[in-house]
Amino acid sequence: MTMTTAATTNATDDFDVPTVSARHFGLAVLALAMGGFAIGTTEFVTMGLLPQISAGVDVSIPTGGHVISAYAVGVVVGAPLLAFLGARLPRRALLVALMAAFAVGNGVSALAASYEQLVVARFVAGLPHGAYFGVASLVAASMARPSRKGRAVSQIMLGLSVANVIGVPAATVLGQELGWRAAFWATSALAIVTLALVAWFVPSVAGDAEASGRRELSAFKLPQVWLTLLAGAVGFGGMFAVYSYIAPVVTDVAGLGERSVPVYLLSFGLGMVAGTWLAGIMADWSIFRSLIIGGSGMAASMLLFWLAAPHGWAALPVVFLITVLGSVLVVNLQLRLMDVAGDAQTLGAAMNHASLNVANALGAWLGGLVIAAGWGLRAPALVGLALSLGGVAILLVSARLHVRQSATA
Repeated sequence: MTMTTAATTNATDDFDVPTVSARHFGLAVLALAMGGFAIGTTEFVTMGLLPQISAGVDVSIPTGGHVISAYAVGVVVGAPLLAFLGARLPRRALLVALMAAFAVGNGVSALAASYEQLVVARFVAGLPHGAYFGVASLVAASMARPSRKGRAVSQIMLGLSVANVIGVPAATVLGQELGWRAAFWATSALAIVTLALVAWFVPSVAGDAEASGRRELSAFKLPQVWLTLLAGAVGFGGMFAVYSYIAPVVTDVAGLGERSVPVYLLSFGLGMVAGTWLAGIMADWSIFRSLIIGGSGMAASMLLFWLAAPHGWAALPVVFLITVLGSVLVVNLQLRLMDVAGDAQTLGAAMNHASLNVANALGAWLGGLVIAAGWGLRAPALVGLALSLGGVAILLVSARLHVRQSATA
């Protein structure tokens, strides 16, 4: 399939943002990526500690999965709302405020005395997530040379990936040894460190003076925006269907000890780092084809996981493969959204993580449903297979629409 316009353009040509001089570019990018590290740690550690959290608030594992969904719903609500309200604000100040809110949300999560309180706290903690990544991506692009803007954005996303190599396994062990609340206190502390780093190293970046509610909302009138968001929400849901219940699969299906869970989480994280790096290379070749490869490959890897799960460590490399392909999908969805959103840059950039957290909620929910229905702990992998194929189908609809629009232009 030949795509000669925005769907396959070089990622470095897809940004229309002003250039901002950063006194210490590397430290500024590191500060922004640190926010991704904190967000990734709190988002994914809940999955690794799901049995402990569920026992701690006296609910079943499928019911405890709704705690994961609550965070995801917070992201979905917060991304468009905060991007809409903050588009005109100075971006460094907005990032600091978002990290402060994130720190508070995680502190309240650690203090939750009941399941209901924890669900509300996780919703609040998720509110700044999408807006932070969207604004941080725009700031990173504004600091980079035109030929390196795409790489700058991918470096911000690497913070999320590295969290799954270091932050999530470490926080999981911390939660297993000191109680699950300690993991949320740790992520709150990471948020405070990020806040200080952003305030110190990120240059002052003006908001979009021409932004208006009407212009930002104009993104929602574009069919390609909706199709890209839907592809992420459905297609990436496959990974979360598996990831949300990885802890009981490792212990009850694979027959490994509890201390094996952080190793599996480490494999997820290494896959994310490798996939994020690979995604940048693939985006230079073709954003759209990268999306198709990522989605199709995830579908195949879900089937492999279903087959390998009962065989102990045999599923470990499959987990790595799932997240490599999933990360290719995530980065290229971000690049595509920043392209097809037109003038609504802030909202478009933020909505990728809203879409991905719809995937989080959808995958965790559907995975919990099939487990509760008695289909077994491996069943979420088959849910993931179906969702991944659904995402590919939506992308093909997007391609078909693009061809029709080009023919009538």
